[in-house]
Amino acid sequence: MGGLVRLILGGFVVLTAIYVILSIMSRRARRRELILEWDAGAMEGDKEAWISANLQAYDHSLRRKLILGVYVVPLAVIGTIIYVVNYS
Repeated sequence: MGGLVRLILGGFVVLTAIYVILSIMSRRARRRELILEWDAGAMEGDKEAWISANLQAYDHSLRRKLILGVYVVPLAVIGTIIYVVNYS
C-alpha cells in the first residue's frame, strides 16, 4: 500500500511540474504572437493594455484548458493498464 501512495504522490508531483512548464511555455508563445501581431498591424493605443486584454481572453480559451490533458491522459492510460492486467 505504501508503494501505491508513493507512486500516486510522485506521479502527481511530476505531472504538476509538466503542467506548470507547459502553461508557462504556452503563455509565452501566445504573448510572442501578440507582440508580432501588434508590430505587424501598426496599431495605435497602449501596446501593453492590448496584449494584457488578449492574454486574459487566452486564459479562458480551449487551448489553455487542453493543457489539463497532462493529468487526464496518463491517468487514463495507467487505469487502462491496471484494468487489462488484472481482469483479462
